[in-house]
Amino acid sequence: MSVKADVEGTAARLRSRLVRALVRNGTLTDPAWRDAFLAVPRHAFLPRYFRQRAGRWEAVAAGDEDWLTQVYADRVLVTQLDGDSARWEAARLGGPVVGAPTCSSSMPTIMAVMLEALQVKDDHRVLEVGTGTGYNAALLCVRLGDQLVSTIDIDESLAGPAEQHLADCGLRPTCAVADGVDGLPAAAPYDRVLCTCAVPRIPLSWLEQTRPGGVVVTTLSRPLGAGLVRITAGEGATGTGEVLADDGRFMPLRAPHTRAITWPEPDAPGSARPTALPSSVISPTSPFEFFAGLELPDVHAAGASTYAVLAHPDGSWARHESDSVVQSGPRRLWDEMEVAYERWRQLGQPRRARFGITVDGQEQRLWLDEPTGPNRWPLL
Repeated sequence: MSVKADVEGTAARLRSRLVRALVRNGTLTDPAWRDAFLAVPRHAFLPRYFRQRAGRWEAVAAGDEDWLTQVYADRVLVTQLDGDSARWEAARLGGPVVGAPTCSSSMPTIMAVMLEALQVKDDHRVLEVGTGTGYNAALLCVRLGDQLVSTIDIDESLAGPAEQHLADCGLRPTCAVADGVDGLPAAAPYDRVLCTCAVPRIPLSWLEQTRPGGVVVTTLSRPLGAGLVRITAGEGATGTGEVLADDGRFMPLRAPHTRAITWPEPDAPGSARPTALPSSVISPTSPFEFFAGLELPDVHAAGASTYAVLAHPDGSWARHESDSVVQSGPRRLWDEMEVAYERWRQLGQPRRARFGITVDGQEQRLWLDEPTGPNRWPLL
């Protein structure tokens, strides 16, 4: 057996195992998407990626030990650092590097969640914003056919290889280097728009390029409490929809334009007091976290299971340690978090699926239970 045939055989077995796991955990429920995941070789779109070790990134290439195993694991694989595709070669030649991830192949679980959330039909025309590696576009092509799929990426160093990987798999969707904020008017109108990047507000072009009754699926980029949303397009730049129960975190479509955050030193002095609210309430796994982000929209959070730190651009910060909190700055952020938590409890501890979103041109807002109800928050 040739080396290539051996790789393909191993990949097929690993791919089948991954799909079985996605079906078993309830993520893949549509047989058409199941067949697409079985058909598309993820390894064809990930001939190289980064693996983190001891706080640095090492370069992994096709043929390396565990390359295929990692590709067919249900995990994110980083493919670019600092917006510079040459960093992989530097790490390959000179050893592990430091850097911030700017492109990745998402977890197959969240890809399946978003693809099923699109609720596509066989004749739907789809725009994907954020080509990345091309793997997600390949899944769309297998499900719908090349002629119904358009995919765009602003980074030519990513878009070119992705288009080649697609072609190597016999797939030829419309590929373009374009700013995702603007959509792709040349191939509009679309029945579905899928953005695999996170946005602080919904770009109006996406709704304008979607047929009334069509669907936009994307992720909100927020300092605290991100979320997947599905919006049904109205006429022009309008739409209304829902926050999905499944969480999703993606790299932003744009580097966020926020004032710099200064995180406190571990021993920074401040006003200390006891607190009964655990640090875990602002963990991404907490049902309160999404609501916390609505009530404290400019507050950033960091931490682990045993501690948490909040910070605001005005210099306010709070450091949670065990059963006490230390705070400093113009605002008392943990006091505000406790107030938000109590309000959340009084509202019945609403989880993500009780929230919705309305876009009416530049006016964009999230709401609880009813679009015109008393509990509404602007998307800033």
